[in-house]
Amino acid sequence: MQRFLTAGLRQLASPAFLAAALLALSVGVASAQAVKPASAQDDPAPPAATAPPATQPGGIRSANIFEIAPDAATDPKYSEQTNAERGRVQPGNNAPMWRDVGKGVTGYSSLPYPEAGNMIQGFVQYPGSRLTNAGEAWRQVRNNWIIPYGGSLLLIAVVALSLFYFGKGTIKLHGSETGRVIERFTYVERAAHWVNAITFVVLAVSGIVMAFGKFFLLPVLGSTLFGWLTYALKNMHNFAGPLFAVSLVVVFFTFLKDNWPSKEDFAWIMKAGGLFGGSEVPSHRFNAGEKVVFWGGVFFLGLIVVGSGVFLDKIVPAVEYTRANMQVASMIHGVATILMMAMFLGHIYMGTIGMQGAYKAMKTGYVDETWAKEHHELWYDDIKAGKIPAHRTAAAAAAASDAPRVA
Repeated sequence: MQRFLTAGLRQLASPAFLAAALLALSVGVASAQAVKPASAQDDPAPPAATAPPATQPGGIRSANIFEIAPDAATDPKYSEQTNAERGRVQPGNNAPMWRDVGKGVTGYSSLPYPEAGNMIQGFVQYPGSRLTNAGEAWRQVRNNWIIPYGGSLLLIAVVALSLFYFGKGTIKLHGSETGRVIERFTYVERAAHWVNAITFVVLAVSGIVMAFGKFFLLPVLGSTLFGWLTYALKNMHNFAGPLFAVSLVVVFFTFLKDNWPSKEDFAWIMKAGGLFGGSEVPSHRFNAGEKVVFWGGVFFLGLIVVGSGVFLDKIVPAVEYTRANMQVASMIHGVATILMMAMFLGHIYMGTIGMQGAYKAMKTGYVDETWAKEHHELWYDDIKAGKIPAHRTAAAAAAASDAPRVA
């Protein structure tokens, strides 16, 4: 061991090793001097903020961000500054300025948007809200009224139809089918109806998920999957909306002729169509209940739903899409769509499981004579009297074939 240490000391004391050590030391010193940071100097005093013009709109003064002291908050007396002192050090960061912002005062912004200078909307009081800024008022109406009461209305409609179905069951024919059919809906009528019905279902399902999905789907699917589902349904909703609007106009003019009110409709309404009795009340091609759906759901609510929906889609030209306009349109759209869905639930029920042969009529276009006589007796009588052709498509084709042809 002593011999090993002696040899090592001799090597360390050798001229070659000392020269290499001195060279490495000199290089390290030079490198340290090269990367040594310059001594930090005190930050220069911030330049005084340029006074804005006194005529600036809204009472909120603009400030150049490069002129605002970056270390103003490090002042030990920063929290004790008066609004006047804070306004000189950090223009725009004082209580009066933010109180004005909260009141809806509009300042100045160079962004090309009508409301770019307005951070918080002014105070309003919508029906069902407190007197507060418009954004908060809209949230109060939506969260305290439209969502809870709208959801309750839809649930009540579903429960009522379920109780009616389990209590009364499907309305069946009392007599036997004859095998002789009557054309109830032409191909054009069925095409218009099915396009409108499919788009309505897409809009209803997507709207329900967007409005109520966080209560019954989010806990099951989780935030990630629910987010993707809602995003996809939102886009489907936006694209199906204009198609629904066009199909609704086609449906309205297609079925307008047979939906005008008549004196027989009052008797149908007084007896509720015979739903709680032994026999149905005679009616024309469409009974009073179907006419209520047509005028109340297709025309009145349809006009409101389509108008507000198209506005929310931002496809109406020459209109200012401000936050206030969009909030009002959103509230109107939400109320009208819930009422429409509740009304159409009854129509869908009667057209599917509620009445025997109703779905087949819209699927094939034809009904048996027994069905026509029991459910729409006055319409059946007009057909038998020759006032209405039993097969309108065949009659139209025959009329076209008998028409003189132009050479």
